[in-house]
Amino acid sequence: MEAPRMQDVIAKLRAKKGDEGFTLIELLVVVVIIGVLVAIAVPVYLNYRQGAADKSAQSDVRGAISAVEQFYTNNGNAYPTTAQTATATGTVTSLTLTKIGSGTDATITLSDKTQLAYVPNGTTAYLICANNTGGSGKWYVYDSSTGGSVKTASGTLSLTTCK
Repeated sequence: MEAPRMQDVIAKLRAKKGDEGFTLIELLVVVVIIGVLVAIAVPVYLNYRQGAADKSAQSDVRGAISAVEQFYTNNGNAYPTTAQTATATGTVTSLTLTKIGSGTDATITLSDKTQLAYVPNGTTAYLICANNTGGSGKWYVYDSSTGGSVKTASGTLSLTTCK
């Protein structure tokens, strides 16, 4: 039996190759389609992230209300008397309301990038405000003198006064 000649092997390989692979135009079309999909998806994703950050600030205000009311119960029916602020960055993840007399401390847990303030509003009421620096810039405020739900504040608030 005779070994196939090199030219015959090359001819067979060329004949088999035929339509294999993609043309440059086909590849460009695929790249353009992927680009359009990314251009649509990125803004939608960023809006979801901002919304989630806003919701975390709103949730932190609700958690702070519970912590302050628990503080009130554990400290002889008295609210904290000093304003306090905290921003969740690095090792800071909570705001501690210091006990009165023989009462107990209360801890308000903060979500990442949330800044929150507790501000006494007289002796029988308080304000809590918060926003998340990763969100849309909305501020959320709770006023215990009026009760109700957490409200969205218009404009920018001072973290020391919640106004």
